[in-house]
Amino acid sequence: MATRTERDPLGEVEVPSEALYGVQTQRAVDNFPISAIGPHPAFVWATVLIKKAAAVTHRETGRLDPKLADAIVQAADEVLDGLHGDQFVVDVFQAGAGTSHNMNANELLANRANELLGGSRGDYDPVHPNDHVNMAQSTNDIIPTAIALAALHLLQPLYEALDGLAASLERKSEEWDGIVKSGRTHVQDATPVRLGQEFGAYAVAVRRGRERIAAAEVDVQELSIGGTAVGSGLNAEPRYQERVVEVLGELSGLTVRRSENLFYSMQSMSRFAMLSAALKALAVDLGKLANDIRLLGSGPRTGISEIRLPAVQPGSSIMPGKVNPVMAECLNMICFQVLGNDLAVTMAAVAGQLQLNVMMPVIAHNLSQSIDILANGCKQFDELGVRGLEPDETMIRHWLERNTMLATALAPRIGYAAAAEIAKEAVRTGESIPDVAKRMTDLSEDELAQALDPAPMTEAGVRAGGGGGG
Repeated sequence: MATRTERDPLGEVEVPSEALYGVQTQRAVDNFPISAIGPHPAFVWATVLIKKAAAVTHRETGRLDPKLADAIVQAADEVLDGLHGDQFVVDVFQAGAGTSHNMNANELLANRANELLGGSRGDYDPVHPNDHVNMAQSTNDIIPTAIALAALHLLQPLYEALDGLAASLERKSEEWDGIVKSGRTHVQDATPVRLGQEFGAYAVAVRRGRERIAAAEVDVQELSIGGTAVGSGLNAEPRYQERVVEVLGELSGLTVRRSENLFYSMQSMSRFAMLSAALKALAVDLGKLANDIRLLGSGPRTGISEIRLPAVQPGSSIMPGKVNPVMAECLNMICFQVLGNDLAVTMAAVAGQLQLNVMMPVIAHNLSQSIDILANGCKQFDELGVRGLEPDETMIRHWLERNTMLATALAPRIGYAAAAEIAKEAVRTGESIPDVAKRMTDLSEDELAQALDPAPMTEAGVRAGGGGGG
């Protein structure tokens, strides 16, 4: 492979001739062949957007020659339009703080800007990666700002996916509100619920998860840019510190604001930990929802089979006609990954020391991935899983008629102990609760029919008169 020789303060390094990146990026490639996982596209987008915003701001303040600023902006726009993505080559697991990723962006944009101005790759003239692309910046304020922008950018499709999923669950709740079914606690028979009530609870869980994420987002909107190395803003004029945040908001369309204390926002990663925790809480509820769908759709002849799953792909390479809950299974795996990512983010956030948290690259990767896969997973689960669900009312009636906990409605009239004997007898003989109750009580058929009507049991109230507790 043809190479060119580049030099940095440590000496000379051979860099592929066609590479837009340079010597410091090549050192990182050589030093960290760890996972073959590159930076998340949203993190790349955010980093390059910051570089563009900085160039725009420096052009406005007069600190950067307009010709150089325009070339940097044009180079940045190419990346933002989808070009040169293969030139971000630093592994997720890299040197602390993200210096290698930052220099990857600086070198790429400098080389491309110089080409646009008639120069050559690797010469860094007239545009220099440190002096011009990285002007008034440090890895230490660029990376937390990029983490925030990437997260804010990715949250928009997540909100859309959660709104869609919640709406689908709410529609099912309304459509199925009249279907009474067996409740289950401890995976055992429990008093009746309506299928609509069951799905209404799932919808609330999704809505609550969205609310927690939106609340955590507020702190993430506070940007660290302008703090440079430690939060003091050394080498960054006050006008730049104020204006660059405004430009980032204008370019991104995101709600952002300047940090109230740059020292704090550069050393503390708690805002990202809080957002990750909100994502984890959502994953907990989504995982439970996926588990329930798998249970309720189990069968179709030897399981619960109260809902019919949409057939989106063959379920087995050996068993013909098999349909598996693949969308729920996929969602479960996504949730497990988010739970693991949250632990990594939490540990990394704790690992900050003094004026800097050097574990930011792993925070960037895990937080971006969690938001991204949750958005994609919820969208697919909604469109290919939830919307196609259908109730199997025959099986619902089958299980409801055999539910021994219907005897609970008799307890206020005949007492807990007598009702328990009826339930035990039904299990022993295989009879229905109404048939056993007819034999073991002196209640009339009308009284039994009224007391054991399952529909009223799905609402608050005491059935069959009398007192008693639950």
